[in-house]
Amino acid sequence: MAPNPDRCITYSPAYTIVPTYECFNRCSYCNFRVDPGADEWLTLVQAAQILQSLKARGVIEILILSGEVHPRSSRRAAWLQRIYDLGELALSLGFLPHTNAGPLSREEMARLKSVNVSMGLMLEQLTPDLRRTVHRHAPSKVPELRLQQLTWAGELRIPFTTGLLLGIGETEPDWIASLQAIAQMHNRWGHIQEVILQPHSPGQQQTWQGEAFPLPQLVRAVTLAREILPDAITLQIPPNLVTQPDLLRQCLAAGARDLGGIGPKDEVNPDYPHPRNDALAELLHRQGWQLVPRLPVYPQYDSWLSDRPRAAVQHWRNQLTALSSVGTR
Repeated sequence: MAPNPDRCITYSPAYTIVPTYECFNRCSYCNFRVDPGADEWLTLVQAAQILQSLKARGVIEILILSGEVHPRSSRRAAWLQRIYDLGELALSLGFLPHTNAGPLSREEMARLKSVNVSMGLMLEQLTPDLRRTVHRHAPSKVPELRLQQLTWAGELRIPFTTGLLLGIGETEPDWIASLQAIAQMHNRWGHIQEVILQPHSPGQQQTWQGEAFPLPQLVRAVTLAREILPDAITLQIPPNLVTQPDLLRQCLAAGARDLGGIGPKDEVNPDYPHPRNDALAELLHRQGWQLVPRLPVYPQYDSWLSDRPRAAVQHWRNQLTALSSVGTR
């Protein structure tokens, strides 16, 4: 019997590749970055070895997640070329790349589109108040830069993921304003696949003394997001940060339908390991849900893709269809 789509929760079988951890921003809650010049960039040889080892492990998505080289740095062009080459390498080995590398120029986004099936950038929060606190030393967290990125993604027809970071000093009215801005972007361009609702979870590297986001409030955030955002946008919550089964159930009941990329390590939250797929599937099954793998691009956007990414996506769609057919016999 085929799964009931109304009871399906999706996830992306993923692996994260980090070209570099160096970043010119210094967000005080960050557990990812190192100072510029303090990191050896991932080479293509190293990346090829990693990717080859993943071919028999069920991985579909390669998330290319990078720290940011300053737009005026002499190394910016080499940095972008490395990200491009990693996307091309992942495609050549049969994976589906998704890049999140901070704010990019329109030209940089257009170039990366040819080797990615989707891209992303967290909006985080629109309130300018955070520029005086956690984003005081983070030039690329200026809200207008992030909104510009969402606009260019729409103009370039790039399937896009964005989201809110919760618990970094904002208020509920700030959530509403940020969600409304995303809704307006999608209503104009139709390009937002997913919105992530990510609760701040303290890690060992951060310098900010802020507390963890109160997880019971996540249900309220999901409820607001589902009320404000168009139905076509999927709401995503991270299962490694929402570990209480009852709270996870409440978030799903409120409208969350995706658990994001699940792989060996959450690079953004390294202190919070992802649950195993089988354990997560069993937990959801007990709550009446079915965990289902998905691609990092949603079907309605396949026609937007460049030729090579589109061919790779079609291959994986055929694979998932075949697996689904076997599972329902």
